[in-house]
Amino acid sequence: MRIITLEEHIALPEFAHEIQQWPLPKQVVEKLADISNIRLESMDDNGIDMQVLSVVGRGAESLSPRKALKFAVRYNDILAARIAAHPTRFKAFAHLPMSSPEAAANELERAKEEHHFCGTLINGLTNGKFLDLPEFRPLLQKAEQLQMPLYLHPGLPPETVAEAYYNDLPGSIGVMLACGGWGWHAETALQVLRLIITGTLDRYPRLKIIIGHMGEMIPMMTSRLDEKFNVTNTGYHQRSVSQTLRDQVHITTSGIFTLPPLMTALSTFGIDNVMFSVDYPFSTNEAGKQLLESIPLPPEEVAKIASGNAERLLGL
Repeated sequence: MRIITLEEHIALPEFAHEIQQWPLPKQVVEKLADISNIRLESMDDNGIDMQVLSVVGRGAESLSPRKALKFAVRYNDILAARIAAHPTRFKAFAHLPMSSPEAAANELERAKEEHHFCGTLINGLTNGKFLDLPEFRPLLQKAEQLQMPLYLHPGLPPETVAEAYYNDLPGSIGVMLACGGWGWHAETALQVLRLIITGTLDRYPRLKIIIGHMGEMIPMMTSRLDEKFNVTNTGYHQRSVSQTLRDQVHITTSGIFTLPPLMTALSTFGIDNVMFSVDYPFSTNEAGKQLLESIPLPPEEVAKIASGNAERLLGL
């Protein structure tokens, strides 16, 4: 059975001086910088055939539009050169200058045509703005046209949100609650829901969205979302939330390795919309492999999760 993982991160050290990176342990920073050594060894040890790599942390979106485009182009070119040494083991999501949606759309097209990248990963909000706002339409339209999925990944909360929700907590628990402990997932879910209930995904019905962490808490809320955002009540979206999720949103298992959330995700999104991922190096390939081996489904359905769905969605 082939195994592909989609939320697997890099942060190339030659760009660190240009942006303010997230504070991370030295061991994690070293793993983020590595493509061909420890990373490949861990993939081999755990039967992972391919990783789709993506830039994590602060990047082009934190720069001015002029600097952002140059930064993203260089990042994509260097990443493409690095993975070219292992063409069967690595693919990549494009890094985009999100502060300039027109430039982001053009760079997405270049990344596909020149480097054969298979989508893009977007870290959090862009200057505090959600993707349903009209200014991002050039990027959404181009992604739909190119059939390049958007992987919506968490990012640091805007300062005003952090101040209101998390900064009055003792020690470092506010940071954890704002990020991997809760806030990241809630904000990414909000990003997806805004795209649905504003009718944005109806405007781009062939656009594909990917989110991680077993659906960022959306699966357990699906029936309530259908009830509260009934199509006839809002007048903005044309399909139920649950139908739009099944039509256009795909989820990965990244960072969550227990069966109850997986089974909930499968029952709400459907077997064809769930893909295996690890969230390397923030989670371990060993934990991901253990989950994959424990899924109580027929082998052909496990194979869909392990690689089949990703192959179909990303053209791998």
